[in-house]
Amino acid sequence: MPYIIKNTIDKVFQNFIIEIKPQFSEKSDPKTIAIFVIVALSVVMVRYLGDSKFLVLSVEGLGLNIFADFLKELFFKSNNASLYRLIWWATSIIIFYFLIPVAILKLIWKEKLRDYGLKLKGAFKHYNVYFIMLLIMVPLVLFFSTTKSFQIRYPFYKPIPAESLFPKFIIWECFYFMQFIAVEFFFRGFIVHGLKQIFGFYSVFIMMVPYCMVHFGKPMPETIAAIIAAIILGFLSLKSKSIYLGIAIHYSVAISMDLLALQYLL
Repeated sequence: MPYIIKNTIDKVFQNFIIEIKPQFSEKSDPKTIAIFVIVALSVVMVRYLGDSKFLVLSVEGLGLNIFADFLKELFFKSNNASLYRLIWWATSIIIFYFLIPVAILKLIWKEKLRDYGLKLKGAFKHYNVYFIMLLIMVPLVLFFSTTKSFQIRYPFYKPIPAESLFPKFIIWECFYFMQFIAVEFFFRGFIVHGLKQIFGFYSVFIMMVPYCMVHFGKPMPETIAAIIAAIILGFLSLKSKSIYLGIAIHYSVAISMDLLALQYLL
């Protein structure tokens, strides 16, 4: 089994350096610079504006007291406050990791989204590697689901005892899925494919750094796993030119974590 895994991965990755060579130049490239700035700003916006407390304080600082009172009621006093906070966090990711980059690609740079990973053709070419990843992740998730740090963190939306999973938990999982689409597009699509012409396969490792950092605050094993996942999923996106199976495996692991964590709540 270890030989089969190694042989499969070797076949997938053996031509990366040859096929996608960096094209370093002494001349500045406005698009590459713009991507770096957009990535930095997007991560900052999600970190701060995606935080409902920071959002309320910011709105108050602007003197918009009526709107601030509305947000306070929505995020901290209403019966569904925890759900609304999570929905806003997911929405901020969808806006800054997906909608804004897509708008820039389509309206400013006039580029095709399929060149940034939103491509079905060839998406299933390396399905065996994704399947092996899933087989490796399942026992790890099963093990870490028994730890206290995992149970404290997951699921993000915690139903109260005897509460039905429908509709609140299901609503949250729908938003959770959409933010995974945004995350995969932003990191494995926008960054990797946006930088590959200049940095070649090194674009994967450039993407790995902010992807790891957005996991700060989560359990340490998950943050370390994010480094490995970023490299593998980044290479696969580079090879297949598609992020669809990356979305599938990412959410498959996430929903498994949530469902396993539920047993300690219900």
